[in-house]
Amino acid sequence: MKARVDVELGSRSYPILIEPGALDAAGKAIADRLPGARVAIVTDENVAEHHLPRLTASLDAAGIAHEALILPAGEATKRFDRLEEVVDFILAGRFERNDCVAALGGGVIGDLAGFAAGIVRRGMEFVQLPTSLLAQVDSSVGGKTGINTRRGKNLVGVFQQPALVLADTAALDTLSPREFRAGYAEVAKYGLIDQPDFFAWLETNWPAIFAGSAERVEAIRRSCEAKAAVVARDERETGDRALLNLGHTFGHALEGATGYDSTRLVHGEAVAIGMVLAHRFSARLGLIDPGEVDRVERHLKAVGLPTAMADIPGDLPGAEALLTYITQDKKVKRGTLTFILTRGIGRSFIAKDVSPDEVLAFLMENLPG
Repeated sequence: MKARVDVELGSRSYPILIEPGALDAAGKAIADRLPGARVAIVTDENVAEHHLPRLTASLDAAGIAHEALILPAGEATKRFDRLEEVVDFILAGRFERNDCVAALGGGVIGDLAGFAAGIVRRGMEFVQLPTSLLAQVDSSVGGKTGINTRRGKNLVGVFQQPALVLADTAALDTLSPREFRAGYAEVAKYGLIDQPDFFAWLETNWPAIFAGSAERVEAIRRSCEAKAAVVARDERETGDRALLNLGHTFGHALEGATGYDSTRLVHGEAVAIGMVLAHRFSARLGLIDPGEVDRVERHLKAVGLPTAMADIPGDLPGAEALLTYITQDKKVKRGTLTFILTRGIGRSFIAKDVSPDEVLAFLMENLPG
């Protein structure tokens, strides 16, 4: 089974091609989309072991010149010195503006390589080759790139739309169960934002998605369609694209509070906890029936995701420190807090001017112990 989703952005529109074995056909797809381009591959050690030979063989078969940079795996790679390393790799290889930076990996590599593509020579061509579920359904689509700083997550970056996204669903078979579950949190997010029927479908079909059946391609297709539609309406997040951040304000704060230590918390796990917290905070404000919150938590627990701050190994800082991370978030405008809250499953909305005192009290109630 295979699928195609188009991200409609006028002259900058691009396709997302979803199928098992997409990496083996990457050379032809890139040659068709970007004829004559050389390819600067950016990947990490784990992904390179499993997938780099398939990609390079495909590029060789298509007659595409290429070089590869292999970086350490993990969230800690999204930082300034690694960005400089990627930029130097591209410049040292004498890649030109019409050549292509190809991100082979998960969200970390996609964000980092995309940022480099956006700033080298004031913008190079860029191809996303996502190998994690999270990247296939979320971070590879829409053009957001960036790195983390000690002040918070993704605070430095650019919008750089790819020319092509190739989502090889067979690549997901090499993921650890933990990484697959983490990606699934972003799939569930689309149902919780504005597709209650999709969330209900996931409640029934998640075992088949995890098993790699045709439902996996369908889940990825529906997720990409949901994101592509939002991106087409609001490319630079000035309006309802912010809805895609459901769970991320709390989640990013938790990632910062754990020092981006993937042994304790990976991004999708943070989003899962963040989505439950967003629903629970909405219930505290009287916006949603507590039974709806329980349903969300029950489903995420069923697939094996953490759903509470108490599920994070090790100690967390106090509520005041967590609130500091929240106030550093990109969704803060002129010092006021913006959250994605909900009136029920599939009924999320953008809430502006949320009271910091309310958030602080809520965090104090939900911290372990």
